[in-house]
Amino acid sequence: KMKIINSMVEFIRDIYVKRKLIMALSYNDFKKKYSNSYLGLFWSFVQPLINIGVFWFVFSVGFRAADIEKGIPYILWLVCGFIPWYYFSDVFNTGTNVLYEYNYMLKQLVFRPMILPLIKILSNLITHIFFVGLIVVICFVHKVSLSLYSLQVFYYLFCMIYFLIGICLLFGSIKVFLPDVGELITVILQLGVWITPILWNIKILSPKMKLLFKLNPMFYVVDGYRDSFIYKIWFWEKPQWTFTFFVITTITMILGIAIFKRLQPHFNDIL
Repeated sequence: KMKIINSMVEFIRDIYVKRKLIMALSYNDFKKKYSNSYLGLFWSFVQPLINIGVFWFVFSVGFRAADIEKGIPYILWLVCGFIPWYYFSDVFNTGTNVLYEYNYMLKQLVFRPMILPLIKILSNLITHIFFVGLIVVICFVHKVSLSLYSLQVFYYLFCMIYFLIGICLLFGSIKVFLPDVGELITVILQLGVWITPILWNIKILSPKMKLLFKLNPMFYVVDGYRDSFIYKIWFWEKPQWTFTFFVITTITMILGIAIFKRLQPHFNDIL
């Protein structure tokens, strides 16, 4: 137990000590992502906007899901779920490849590889903040009032980052030795859109099925974004699910750090 606690404390200390380097690498990663295309930064915004537009048209116009929640515009309900999910899926997908992408840094003794996933978490945060602003704009357009509740979106963002660090360390370290983990991640993300859920309302399920779906940590985050902008519910009003979320994500973090540290000495041999 003490080893686990010491590892977590050491990890937090490394983040603080190397904070300037992490920020610089994150900024360079963001620029590099679209440096080979003429429209560059434009693509980081247009792809999720197109996806939102397609989902809105299919489910609101095609399936007539406009009344998924009485009095709540479907487009607002959709973006409050899709925007955190898009950030999560993008970071999860790229964060597990970060050891391959930055393998040249693994040989630098002054650099701890465990902080590498933070590069992807921070570089993708730039576009995520923009899309949180889009939620605010949609609230204004549909005359949905903003309040202090809206500020807790930053709490749920922290929760999502906490979860992402754990799963990126866990899956990223294993993927070095089992490349097929990449295909597993693709399947997880494809299923995740439906089991979170992003496009449909969990209220249609039976109470037992709801309990099962709510064990998904991303349900807590997505539901939290909707609570912040739509339902006006504080996170401490759901103590059971807040506790459950942090138990599951902390276990994930502990596993991620433990497995990463166990496999780290062999990274250079493979990469």
